[in-house]
Amino acid sequence: MADVAAHVGVSKMTVSRALNRSGSSERITSEALRQRILLACADMGYVLDQTARMFSSKRSGFIAAVIPSLNNSNFSETAHGITAAVEGSGLQLLLGYSDYRVENEERLVAAMLMRRPEGVILTGGNHSPGTHAMLESAGIPVVETWDLPAHPIEHTVGFSNAQATAALVHHLHAKGYRHIAFIGGTSNRDTRGADRRRGYTEAIKALGLPAGRVISFGQPPISMTQGAQAIVQLVHQWPDVDAVVCVSDLSAFGALMECQRQGWAVPERIAIAGFGDFEVSRSCHPTITTVAIDSTGIGRAAGELLMRAIDEARTGAKLPAETVLIPFQIMARGST
Repeated sequence: MADVAAHVGVSKMTVSRALNRSGSSERITSEALRQRILLACADMGYVLDQTARMFSSKRSGFIAAVIPSLNNSNFSETAHGITAAVEGSGLQLLLGYSDYRVENEERLVAAMLMRRPEGVILTGGNHSPGTHAMLESAGIPVVETWDLPAHPIEHTVGFSNAQATAALVHHLHAKGYRHIAFIGGTSNRDTRGADRRRGYTEAIKALGLPAGRVISFGQPPISMTQGAQAIVQLVHQWPDVDAVVCVSDLSAFGALMECQRQGWAVPERIAIAGFGDFEVSRSCHPTITTVAIDSTGIGRAAGELLMRAIDEARTGAKLPAETVLIPFQIMARGST
């Protein structure tokens, strides 16, 4: 402020009031003077240090969000939705990714809380005890997304992955398929993937279809290459399989490409379904039947809910815990 004041030829107090948009018109001689001060800051390469303001106002000016992956279009769209929801509020988004590991999420949450975010958005409802403890003691709003945890930390925006997959199995059954398998990961690191496997298993049992046709292949998230390898193992292990539900569209696309290499007609020899409605599922041939989720809508709803909770917290109140249900849709396409 001393450098800027000397450059413009005003007092440090005038610079302070101009930067904080405070003071009456008598205190700040004119808007033109304020613009001169801002221009001087820009010319000299200065930006406003928010640290002191944060301590005086108890507002850090940012929210934090943790997503499992940066290269998954569903989660990047969710981040876009959060950003759209907080745009114009003055809050900025600090984003971290956990690589589907709860221990990584715990380290990220700890680092973020050191910077005093005004709210936190998490992906999924499965967290380490340390993450739970930190967030419950932080006293800031928390929103969990992409899931419906049985015991949420506070607010939830999501859907049942198990119900969505069960609906997909019922869709395949209605199409006449009776030997339906599932391709997923080798661990429960991706809890949403584990829920999808559970939904498949429950639907198979309810329909009275042959059970146990589950291929666990690769650490989550399952790649296209792993989907291709898994479909070969699946057909060799159960030659009568006539349909497969894949844990994601990426693994479904890999399976589809491998079927074409093997000369297995899709859907005549085997039908393939995925999850997520990725762009690749809409662009390949045949297009892939999948479960569509409004990824951007999840982010927007989470951001809007967090903003309302933050507004309440700023008045000393607390927004009662809310659950926002996001609908899913079965997209029937050429692969089935």
